[in-house]
Amino acid sequence: LYYCLSAVLIIASVIPVIPNQHWFFRIFDFLKIQLLVLQTIVFILAWWFVPYETMFYCTQLLLLICMIYEISLIYQYTPLYKVKERNSPIKPSKSIKVISANVYQFNTEYDRFIRLIDKYQPNVILTMESDEKWQQAMQVFKKDYPYFIEVPLQNTYGIHLYSNVKITASEVHYFVADDIPSIEAKMKTADGYEFVFFGVHPPPPSPTEEDTSKERDGELLSVAKKVKEIKIPAVVVGDFNNVAWGRSSVLFKNTAEMIDPRIGRGLISTFHAKYRLLRFPIDQMYHSSDIFIEDICTKENFGSDHLPLYFEFFIDELNPVQEEQLEVLEADEKQEVEQMIKDGKEEESDREKVVIE
Repeated sequence: LYYCLSAVLIIASVIPVIPNQHWFFRIFDFLKIQLLVLQTIVFILAWWFVPYETMFYCTQLLLLICMIYEISLIYQYTPLYKVKERNSPIKPSKSIKVISANVYQFNTEYDRFIRLIDKYQPNVILTMESDEKWQQAMQVFKKDYPYFIEVPLQNTYGIHLYSNVKITASEVHYFVADDIPSIEAKMKTADGYEFVFFGVHPPPPSPTEEDTSKERDGELLSVAKKVKEIKIPAVVVGDFNNVAWGRSSVLFKNTAEMIDPRIGRGLISTFHAKYRLLRFPIDQMYHSSDIFIEDICTKENFGSDHLPLYFEFFIDELNPVQEEQLEVLEADEKQEVEQMIKDGKEEESDREKVVIE
C-alpha cells in the first residue's frame, strides 16, 4: 500500500511538469495543496509501518523531493512570504470595492446573490456564467449601478459588468473564439482617477469541457498582451480556470507585467464552494503596480459552485514601492506566449456555437 500510494503521488507531482496542454496533464496543476498534504501524511506514517530497506529510503527521498517542489510553488501564497508594503497612511484615491462571481448558470438562487450585493455594497460587480435568466434577475442592480455591460450567453460563458463607477469607454473582446467574451471597461472615479477593468472567463481543460488548455491559455495571454499596452492603472479579474502557479498564469502575469495580490496573503481558494478539501484558487485577480490592495478574500456561498471573490483597492501612481514585484518575460518565453495564442485561436471547440446579439 505504501509503495502504491507513493508511486501515484510521485507521478502526480511529475505529470504537470510535462509541457502538454491536454487536460490530463494540466488537471494535476490544480492538486498541489492536496498532493502536498497526502505526501506529508504518507511520508510520516511510513517511518512507523514500513521496513527500513534500500527501496524504502529511495521512495522516501523521492517523496521528500516532491514535497519540497510543492512547497516551492505554494510558499509565496502564504503570510510567511514577505513582500514590501506601502508605508504611507495617506490614500490618494478613494477605495473601490469589487465582487467577482461565477454565478453558475444553472443556479436559480438569484435572491441570495442580490442579498450578497446588498450586504457588501461593491462599486463594481462582475458575473460569469450569467445567461438571460440571470440578466433578468440582475436588472434590479441598474438602480444603483447605472453603468453596465451585458453579454448573456447560454453556453456558460455569459458575462456581465455593473458599476457605479463611471464607464467612459468599453469593448467586448473575442480573442480566441466567437463564443468566449472578455470585457474591457475604462472607468473614471468621482475623484478623477482613471483605470481599466478587465473581466475574463476562459474555458477549462477537463474531460467534460475542453480536451486541452489551448483556448484557455490563448485567451489569457491575449488579454495579457492587451493589458501590457495600457498606460494607466489596470486590474484583471475573473474565473481564470487556472491556478496561479500554472504555466499560463505565470506567463500571463509576466506578459502583462502585473502583480498577484495573493502573494504574501494567502491562496484565497474559490472552487469548489461545497467541498472544502477539494477547493482550488481559480478565481483570480491581478493588478498593475500603481494599484494597492486593501483587502482580498472570499465571501459566503450563494448557491454557486464558486465562492465570490471580494477585493478593495485604491490608486497611487506616485508610489513605486510595488514595482520590484514585477517580472518580465525572457526572449524564449515571448515565443512561447505567441505560440500559445496561435494555438488557442486555431483550436476547434466542441462547444455549441451561439449567436451573439
